[in-house]
Amino acid sequence: MADQSIPLVYKGHPLRRKGNLIYFGSMAEKYIIMLQVMDSEKQADLDVSTKVSVQLQLTDPDLKSRDRVVKKSEKDSLFAAMDVAAVWLDRALAGK
Repeated sequence: MADQSIPLVYKGHPLRRKGNLIYFGSMAEKYIIMLQVMDSEKQADLDVSTKVSVQLQLTDPDLKSRDRVVKKSEKDSLFAAMDVAAVWLDRALAGK
């Protein structure tokens, strides 16, 4: 059983998963990335993502959900989506 006190981290930012949604970043910061697996296919007993939506969002709870989205894109693999997500989040948090 995994230790629940140690969160999963990728490139210095926490990762949380709920169903087909993956949240990358901390809600305590100004921006967060939401990844949504739109489509996947079976490859040797594993589900492999074939279409992933990436959104850079503001964490301000007072904004409507559609107003929180700063950037969005679609990628053909989870690896490509995480690559873009890491760059977007680092640049947004650095103020670039």
